[in-house]
Amino acid sequence: MINSRPDPSPSAHDRVYRGLRTRIMHGDIAPGQALTLRGIGREFNVSMTPARESLRRLVAEGALTLSSSGRVSTPELSNERIEELAALRSLLEVELASRALPRAHFALIERLQTINASINEMIARQDAVGYIRTNLEFHRTLYLRAQAPAMLAMAETVWLQLGPTMRALYGRLRRKDPPRFHRMILAALKAGDEPGLRMAIRSDVTQGLKMLVA
Repeated sequence: MINSRPDPSPSAHDRVYRGLRTRIMHGDIAPGQALTLRGIGREFNVSMTPARESLRRLVAEGALTLSSSGRVSTPELSNERIEELAALRSLLEVELASRALPRAHFALIERLQTINASINEMIARQDAVGYIRTNLEFHRTLYLRAQAPAMLAMAETVWLQLGPTMRALYGRLRRKDPPRFHRMILAALKAGDEPGLRMAIRSDVTQGLKMLVA
């Protein structure tokens, strides 16, 4: 049984929040899946208090939905919502990439190439969660060079809301080819081609989501 007393460790809430947030962002939880306090308590070995506070925080971020009956679950996004979030990704990530370009030194490009190779391995294994995780790592690694933390935080909130839906998309497509726009992104970074980079980022972040609303 899980007691309802606060955990003695002040980091319990943060540990549960970050753990759940990562699972949701990487598509490790399917759309519409319910989360319970007892289930979270068992998974993270915590009491009700940090489990409850973590859920409240994730609901506030849009990562989880709260129904009128009190059921907490991952969102099942409408086509309109998917289109809105895709548009936000395009706006935010194109700007982040553009700001990162002047700081895209050779070591960064090498790191992105290494991550891209890992993405290809995940595709070969048909590991949807691994694909989403490494794909986001590719984008985050580039965007960190933009030195725009508020903008990156906004982009990560969009990724968080899309995580379960992205899992459903890649599970449906069962893709076997590497993301072709990543090659265009890398080529644009090497050439210092800002218009080419903006176009490649826009295409990369919106193409897959368009398949969901087709």
